[in-house]
Amino acid sequence: MAISAKLVKELRERTAAGMMDCKKALEEAGGDIDKAQKILKEKGQATLDKKSGRIAAEGVIGSYIHNDKIGVIVEINTETDFSANTDTVKNFARDIAMHIAASAPKYISEEDADEADVAEQRDILINQAINESSDNMPEDKKKMIAEKKVEGRLKKWFSEVCLLDQAFIKNPDLTVEQLLRDTANEVGENIKIRRFARFQVGEGLEKKEEDFAAEVASQMKA
Repeated sequence: MAISAKLVKELRERTAAGMMDCKKALEEAGGDIDKAQKILKEKGQATLDKKSGRIAAEGVIGSYIHNDKIGVIVEINTETDFSANTDTVKNFARDIAMHIAASAPKYISEEDADEADVAEQRDILINQAINESSDNMPEDKKKMIAEKKVEGRLKKWFSEVCLLDQAFIKNPDLTVEQLLRDTANEVGENIKIRRFARFQVGEGLEKKEEDFAAEVASQMKA
């Protein structure tokens, strides 16, 4: 079927992909724009998987300070200095810094999570699941059922404490990892979030409760 310029334009606006890539995807999808978008995403993912092993040693430092109360710095690595200096990467670095200010992750990914912290959380979740079981149930069966439940609950905990697993504060339909992949696809290079530091005035001290993270989140969504 003939693919109209209007359809190609709409797909480009959705995906930021090249004109010929959009046209080919639409032809492959028989003119179905949603299917074409999925095809482009899958092809982009395949390309990113090939790039993920390449060294990313250039980059930028993103930063954000909220009302002089919360400060974040984050290191974003790219393959080339050229990409590091693009608005796409600089805006990504700032968005990630703002997200960290709002969401306060403890780790970048599940692989970075402290083993002792994970083990402690697993024990807590197992005990919670055991306590939810019927009093008449044998203890060994309680534990068996609890251990089955704990993996899903542990995944939820990871989504709260690991940056890449968190829902992106500006668009909760995306995880930070998906945003990272989309950005890497846009610049055509491997991109990594290497490390970050988050500071909050008075953190760890006894003081009046103030939810600055919620303030940051509300400003980002505005």
